[in-house]
Amino acid sequence: MESFNKYLPLQVDDTLNLFSELQSLHQSVATKTKTLHDACDRLLMEKQRLIEFADALRSKLNYFDELENVSTSFYSPNMSIGSTQFLPLLKRLDDCISYVESNPQYAESAVYLVKFRQLQSRALGMIRSHVVSVLKGASSQVQAAIRSSGSSKTAVPEGVEASVIYVRFKAAASELKPVLGEIESRSSRKEYVQILSECHKLYCEQRLYLVKGIVQQRISEFAKKEALPSLTRSGCAYLMEVCQFEHQLFDYFFPSSSSDVTNMAPLIDPLCTYLYDTLRPKLIHEANLDSLCELVDIVKVEVLGEQLSRRGESVAGLHPTLQRILADIHERLTFCARTHIREEIANYRPSDEDLDYPGKLEQLVETTSEAGVVDNSDIIQTWYQPLEKTVSCLSKLYRCLEPTVFTGLAQEAVEFCSISIQNASKSIAKRSTPMDGQLFLIKHLLLLREQIAPFDIEFSVTHKELDFSHLLEHLRRILRGQASLFDWSRSTSLARTLSPRILENQIDAKKELEKSLKATCEEFIMSITKLVVDPMLSFVTKVTAVKVALSSANQGQKSDSVLARPLKNQAFASPDKVTELVKKVGTAIQQELPKVLAKMKLYLQNPSTRMILFKPIKTNIVEAHVQLQSLLNSEYSAEEIQNIGMLSIQELQAQLDGLL
Repeated sequence: MESFNKYLPLQVDDTLNLFSELQSLHQSVATKTKTLHDACDRLLMEKQRLIEFADALRSKLNYFDELENVSTSFYSPNMSIGSTQFLPLLKRLDDCISYVESNPQYAESAVYLVKFRQLQSRALGMIRSHVVSVLKGASSQVQAAIRSSGSSKTAVPEGVEASVIYVRFKAAASELKPVLGEIESRSSRKEYVQILSECHKLYCEQRLYLVKGIVQQRISEFAKKEALPSLTRSGCAYLMEVCQFEHQLFDYFFPSSSSDVTNMAPLIDPLCTYLYDTLRPKLIHEANLDSLCELVDIVKVEVLGEQLSRRGESVAGLHPTLQRILADIHERLTFCARTHIREEIANYRPSDEDLDYPGKLEQLVETTSEAGVVDNSDIIQTWYQPLEKTVSCLSKLYRCLEPTVFTGLAQEAVEFCSISIQNASKSIAKRSTPMDGQLFLIKHLLLLREQIAPFDIEFSVTHKELDFSHLLEHLRRILRGQASLFDWSRSTSLARTLSPRILENQIDAKKELEKSLKATCEEFIMSITKLVVDPMLSFVTKVTAVKVALSSANQGQKSDSVLARPLKNQAFASPDKVTELVKKVGTAIQQELPKVLAKMKLYLQNPSTRMILFKPIKTNIVEAHVQLQSLLNSEYSAEEIQNIGMLSIQELQAQLDGLL
């Protein structure tokens, strides 16, 4: 027992040591195991990274490796545009080119890019050849169908022919639609922009070849049967119909390109040229203003303003040609208008019938009294011809020409018309009476002013001209040695000497018209005033002269027995003489003034116009009576004044108002 107890501590220690050693060994094994696991994990991660790197490298190399595959396919004798492999190969080729272009840092990328582009050029060349072949084949089929239907090449594109030319062509060329769609989808790349443009051109060439004869024949038929306005309307309507058909067909093949009208220009422009070339010679020989104005309405309002706007982009290709036609019409209209103004207004030679005033107006009054109704056309018949021609011409041109052009023509027309009316007034004054000449002038200037009022323009034109009047003086100074010809630093240098001055001269026909009208009215007012109260005016003038002479004599201390006598003792101012002139004026008011008012009513139908014109005449007559009455009150007795029998101012005014 003791022996057992003796060895027990030793066994426990050994056991603990063994456990400690075992624990140490376990820790070592665990550490090595973890290290091994970590190493394995690192190896797995490295393996995955290397696999991904290899895949990425392979994916990049695939673009380069595709060169051989794509090249082999494109150079294969079995490869064609119709092959199901062509478009996918073309897309793969585009992807390779894009990748190589975006990675120029890779080795030999430039070499591969050149080779890829060569393949692309070959592919696009195949597409171009295919498009040409299909389009020509479609054209041949259409022509054969037209011949088999018994129609000529120049048959009108309607009915059977329209079906053949558009529907048959669309069916025959439908195989191009997928290829053209692929090209349009790649139109962001410059090489495809070029091939797409070539396809547009090839398409337009074939369509033009098919329809040009038809269009030319139809327009020629219009030209043989119809006048210029009708030809313009029919030709434009027909071309719009053709353009709509062609735009629909073009949109079928090129849906992404049809919105740009320039793409169809090689087709539409030649078709439009046929109409332009047909209209141009006829337009040059057209001299009738009404026809030219009608042409402006047709092209500007009907075609450009209504039909083109309504039909939209399908006929937008016509716009440049129509604008060109409209510009030619405007040019011709402007030329003919200037000729018309010069020949029919400025150089108008009136006949005896034209100058038959007041006969024309009296005839109108007689006709009106019989019919009981005044016709506007009858009133215009009484106008002087240049006025009627001016108003008619401007009314036509106002809505047809640009404002700047119309302003120049209107200024010329109004100026020449005003001059022509004034010349006619002088002739009428000689043929009839001065009063008729004046009233004729007032009537027609008022009409001219009234008729041009609605035109919303300025009748002012600035003329510029070169003035060389200073040149002679400069040359004289040079010849006298006062200036040098070669002194470029002074104002007398050669450059300044030979440089003209620019003179601006502004002419306002409307203001000149107002000025002439005002002067004529004033002249008429004074002539009527003189006709009625000339004895009173002469008497007042003589009295004023006597008083001035008497005042001068008194200042010079001279005595003149005649001048010194009272006014009523003067021979010309005796009560009997004054009574005579008062009666004479009274007779004129009662007999002559009604004749004047009757003639004013004959020429001036508007009562307010007559009232405005008569008002200053009335004022002048009253003023003359006021002056005479003032003299009578200061120089004559009440009994003498009563015997003279002069009306009071109130009675005179009432008498004058009664005449109206």
